[in-house]
Formats: sequence, structure tokens, C-alpha cells
Amino acid sequence: MSSDDRQFQRLIEFIGSNMDFESGFYNDAYLDRRITARMRRTDTDNYRTYKQLLKREADEREALLDSLSINVTGFFRNPEAWEALRPILQELTENHRTVRLWSAPSADGREPYSAAMLALDDPDINANRVEVLGTDINDDILEEARDATYETSHTTDIADELAPLDDYAEYVNEDGNTFTVKESVTEMVTFEQHDLIRGRAKRDFDLVFCRNLLIYIDSEYKVPIFETIRGSLREGGYLMIGMTETLPAECREGFEPVDKAHRIYRRV
Repeated sequence: MSSDDRQFQRLIEFIGSNMDFESGFYNDAYLDRRITARMRRTDTDNYRTYKQLLKREADEREALLDSLSINVTGFFRNPEAWEALRPILQELTENHRTVRLWSAPSADGREPYSAAMLALDDPDINANRVEVLGTDINDDILEEARDATYETSHTTDIADELAPLDDYAEYVNEDGNTFTVKESVTEMVTFEQHDLIRGRAKRDFDLVFCRNLLIYIDSEYKVPIFETIRGSLREGGYLMIGMTETLPAECREGFEPVDKAHRIYRRV
């Protein structure tokens, strides 16, 4: 092991033992990307120096924890996958009095709000029967989700994200670069804190979104995640994962593919 590798591992050990972050759940490549981004922002040359900075500066510890939280999201991320969900939501709301959707992790709320907007936007989906839950391990980002206010910036175009809707003005109030989700949408969505790796399974969900989390998680923790998800789904309930993700081999007997191209599966 090189000196640089040793410094990195000592830094990870410090983060795990002193900053209330379960670094062992995540792969080293993901951790290194987020840490080195903070090192560049703080003009820090190496892992050892950055570790000393973390010891001294509470603000930097908080900034790093925020960076390490997986919060890359968007309204209708991969729009073609959302189009593939329309007939599924149509079928679910036709056959069930209440249709429960779970977004985990929900980050800043754009995924669960997208699900609610899709239900409201499609005349063949009975939105009155749809309930959406968003969960995340990060309580601060859940507060952002509940606030339901988003800003267009040089890296994020909210209007472009909402383009799959017939008329996004029905679902958000727009004021310059600020977009606030309307009550007709937010009343369909609730948020709560939940640890998808160590938390208990939930009950009787018809559809679970677990998108773009697995690519950051070490392989040994993926199976517990899918066991939690499977235990949270009704028989015949649906699972949607990220477009670049795959089910662990150990879990494939528990799910049958419905739409492989868009990573949609059904619990069996």
C-alpha cells in the first residue's frame, strides 16, 4: 500500500469514528471523489492535511458530511424511464383503492414530487388513489424536500427537468429562477428519515424507487437493501432502479423483469 493510500484509509477511519458517518457502506471510489472535491475547495494538498483541517474546523466537517450525502437528483431523471411507468401506474390505480409509492433515498424531494406530478398529469392515472413517501438518511435534506422550493442555476434548469409534463405551470409556481411545488402536489407526498441499509422494511408498497444509490454502495451491502425493499413490497409490487444499475445475483429470484431497458421489476 502506498503512502497516499495509507493516508486515505486513515482519513476514512477518522470520518467513520468521529463524524457519525458510516463510511464502510460506500465504495472507496465514491468517497474519494467527494473528499477530493472538498480538498480542492479548501486548497488542501493531501489527505493528511485535510484530516487535520477536519479536526480543527467544525464547519468543514459539516460541509464534508453534506457532500458525502447522496443527493444527486432531478425532476423526471431519465424521462424515458418515467414514460415506461405510466401504464404501470394506470394499472395500479385501476386495481387498488390506495396505491403507495416509496422513493428511497428521496434526496431533496424531486423524485417523489415527480411521481405525484406524473399521476396528476396523466388522465388515465387516478391520482386520488396515489400516496407517495420519500425517505432519506439525511434529515437536513429532508427539510429541503419539505420546503419544496428549487432554484434554476448554471448547472440545473428546473424548467427543462419538468419538460415531460404537459404544462408544468399546473404543478409549480414560478418566480424568476425559483420554482415552488404547489400544494396539490405536496399534499400527496410525505417525508420521513429512514436508513435503507440498517432500517426495517416497510409495509404494503406498490412501487419502490431505488435509483442511483447502488452505484455508490459496496457490494456486500446491496443484498440487505434489496431484502428491505422486497419485504416492503406487496406481492406483485414493482421496483425501479437506476438505468446503469443491476440487481445483485442473490436477489434475482425475488424479482422478475417487467421492462429490462428501463430497469423495472416485479416482486415474485
